[in-house]
Amino acid sequence: MRFYFLQKNAVLLFFLFSSIISHAQKAREVRRFQLKEVQQGVAVDQTYFYVINNHSLTKHFKTDGKQVGAWRDTTGLLKHMNSGVVIGQKLYCAHSNYPDVPMASSIEIFDTRTLQHIGSHSFGLFPGSVTWADFYQGYWWVAFANYSDKASAEGRDNRWTTLVKYNEKWQQLEAWAFPVNVLQAFSPKSTSGGTWGPDGLIYCTGHDKPELYVLKLPERGHTLQYVKTIPTISEGQAFAIDRSVKNKREFYGITRNDNYVIVSVID
Repeated sequence: MRFYFLQKNAVLLFFLFSSIISHAQKAREVRRFQLKEVQQGVAVDQTYFYVINNHSLTKHFKTDGKQVGAWRDTTGLLKHMNSGVVIGQKLYCAHSNYPDVPMASSIEIFDTRTLQHIGSHSFGLFPGSVTWADFYQGYWWVAFANYSDKASAEGRDNRWTTLVKYNEKWQQLEAWAFPVNVLQAFSPKSTSGGTWGPDGLIYCTGHDKPELYVLKLPERGHTLQYVKTIPTISEGQAFAIDRSVKNKREFYGITRNDNYVIVSVID
């Protein structure tokens, strides 16, 4: 009985401490751009940011938000692009058939110079919908979302949300579950955006809440470790850390109701 109370108190202290350190950092807005349509996410490189919607992309100068390029799917083959990451001169966008079932996903590849579609990698049917992908230390890291609402599939809820590690040939190497407290913050949705930070930690968002969840790979076991929560101005969805900016963590997020791209710095 004594062990039970000690264990219970330790858990309470952990979550109390987590709540305290969660507010030690916060995102400070530095600029924002209101655009015609901002619904799913944003990616960024040294000069431009890219707005990602279900069936379209737009390219904008980081300095003033001026649009300098656009692409729209005219084939009807793409249903739900969700996020993107720029690697070199390629924009890799996470795509799925959400909310259809069975779940199926792909990575759609675009030339950042022209926004032309230049390639695709299909995951086919998979127990989860791809919401974000990143390339870090020579590996692909891909999040497959599951949901606890009408978008749930095959009896799964958002506890089935998974981060999968692939090599450059898209061969699966490892996979991890998300921690319970982060899944509760996501609920009833799942992770919508994510990336590796310059500090070697994983930053991810849910669907709606203005929060960044910071995680790390576990030393043992199968579940990512929770580090902290950082309050943000942008509201969930897919975001991007600007890796061209040195000595500070500048990231691009969105608000969907009023179509803003918001640039923030984590202090």
